[in-house]
Amino acid sequence: MTRFGTGTDVATGAADAAYQKVFRRVVWYLFVLYICSYLDRINIGFAALAMNRDLGLTPTTFGIANTVFYLGYMLFEVPSNLMLARFGARTWLARIMITWGIASTATALATGATSLYVLRLLVGIAEAGFVPGVLLYLTYWFPQAYRARANGFFMVAQPLTIAFGSLLSGNILRMNGMFGLEGWRWLFVLEGVPSIVLGAFTFFYLKDGPREAAWLSAAEKTTITEQLAAESTAGATRHGSVWTELRSRDVLLLCLTYFGLVSTLNTNATWVPQIVREILGGQGDFVRVGVWAAIPALLTVVAMPIWSLRSDRQQERLWHVTIPMAAAAAGWLLVTFSTVPLVRFAGLALVSIGGFCGMSIFWTLPASILSQAARPAGIALISTAGIFGSAVSPSIIGFLRDETGTFTSGLLYMVALLIASIGCVWVSARGWRQAALGRAA
Repeated sequence: MTRFGTGTDVATGAADAAYQKVFRRVVWYLFVLYICSYLDRINIGFAALAMNRDLGLTPTTFGIANTVFYLGYMLFEVPSNLMLARFGARTWLARIMITWGIASTATALATGATSLYVLRLLVGIAEAGFVPGVLLYLTYWFPQAYRARANGFFMVAQPLTIAFGSLLSGNILRMNGMFGLEGWRWLFVLEGVPSIVLGAFTFFYLKDGPREAAWLSAAEKTTITEQLAAESTAGATRHGSVWTELRSRDVLLLCLTYFGLVSTLNTNATWVPQIVREILGGQGDFVRVGVWAAIPALLTVVAMPIWSLRSDRQQERLWHVTIPMAAAAAGWLLVTFSTVPLVRFAGLALVSIGGFCGMSIFWTLPASILSQAARPAGIALISTAGIFGSAVSPSIIGFLRDETGTFTSGLLYMVALLIASIGCVWVSARGWRQAALGRAA
């Protein structure tokens, strides 16, 4: 269980108990929802082990199917968050889950490249806004002093889902032929339906904020709402308009950094099942591939909280962002050039651990360079840059593999992006370090 006690005057013991209750009631549930979301996002990587052959997909067309998902997600992310603010979090999050569950389940009906493109586009549109919507929703419950721990626990769902999804998907693919359906079609059905069910439950389970939560006492509601209200009026603003901040060099550099970081995470999630099968010499069955693909993700689940805690204790961000990204780049090089299967597999573990640990620290940086007024738009802009990376990287990797017959050129492209991202962080470091010193003064 995450501990919320700070040991400072930030919160009293009563407040700490209130946030513990919110964590147990809200964050754990959102964690489960994110597992469903990420599972429906990455299951196409495992489906490809059989689906590509059945539908006649090339690496390029498979990459395009992934790209159109992220294009739909990117185009509708901002409108979705506006709708969440208008209709309320529980209503809109329930809508998102039900519609993406339906669209994901319907992917089992794909008959070729074109129908797959349409269905993946619909999944992206339906799911758009879920993650930023949840991060916004958490700000309705947790002030800044508690929010990093709540956000961090929520984000661990990504590598955990990769591990869990790898094992689950490998076994579902073995259902090939049951009731006349191919295994990859069962994959979309069995991993999509739970989202529909949980979406309906979400409407009744979640509340829009502390004031509506009958499971909080009157004193706990007052404590939370007063702290949130005090925080909303606190904090210094910078000179210049929001637009000026969004056009600043440091924001642009963080956008470029996140583009490279998310590109490598997307490549890891999308192509790892096929890379693992290649490492196994093309001999592994679905379950064996699933077991091996789960190991790097499980190691990442252990590494993320340890690395984040280390960064917080030392109050150091630069090295805690760049060292993991450098490890991820080294991992791709091992996968690319080593001829020893275990060494290549260790490279995949470095990619997963480095990419996710780097991301967990990266999101401490935007708030360091943006005023409170500019943070919503600035964080959304940086997030959109990452979504764009997710949109284009599958097609680039697929195209390069078609042209060369191997993953080598595509993985070297990932290495180049990570090196460029490290450079961007170092160039921008002076800006957000000076901002941090200014707040401490």
